[in-house]
This record gives sequence, structure tokens and C-alpha cells, in this order.
Amino acid sequence: MGLSAEFQVKDEVLIVRLSGELDHHEAEELRDKWKEEIYKHGIKHVILNLEAVSFMDSSGLGVVLGRYKEVLQLGGEMVVCSISPPIRRLFEMSGLFKIIRLEESEQFALETLGVAS
Repeated sequence: MGLSAEFQVKDEVLIVRLSGELDHHEAEELRDKWKEEIYKHGIKHVILNLEAVSFMDSSGLGVVLGRYKEVLQLGGEMVVCSISPPIRRLFEMSGLFKIIRLEESEQFALETLGVAS
């Protein structure tokens, strides 16, 4: 199926909307594009919308964790929202929710980061 990634900037927040399958075939390209977006727009926070992700493997988790670490170094925060049950279970098993906050919706995540839409 492949992966589709949409990036939107609101103030210093990068909203990343993914759909499809995030596996080792897609991970490197996503990592490069995501990184480029962070530095091109002077991003501080990231909201990761996983509502339309049907599959993710460990390389996908690696991309998310890598961008989390970058955002942390920039003094920001990463928030995950709209996550499907199978991907939520993967995040829980990997322990990512111990470091990355989960919010119900993109709108609520924006509000918690102090950005009104």
C-alpha cells in the first residue's frame, strides 16, 4: 500500500499526518522529509496524527523516536493523536507512551501546545 505523509505548519508546530503502512521500505524517506520540514520551518513542537496508519513496524517506531529526540533537543514536545487501536498497542508495548504524550484529537493537541487553530 505504501505511505502517504502530509506536513502542515502552524506557528512553531509541525503537524505530521501519516496514512498507509510505515515499514522499513518507507521509513528512510519519511525520516529525511520529516527532518527537512523541522529545520526548514524552525519547528519546536510536533503533532503526529496516526489516524490513517494501518501498519507500523520497528523501523517506523525508530523514525518516530528519532524525531522525538530531535524535538526534545530543540526544547519542544511531540504529541501523538488520533491513533488506531493496533498502532496504539504497538506504542504501548514499545513504551513510547512513557515519553510521548497521547491526545484524543489534533485540535486538542494544538490547544495543549498553546496554538489556537
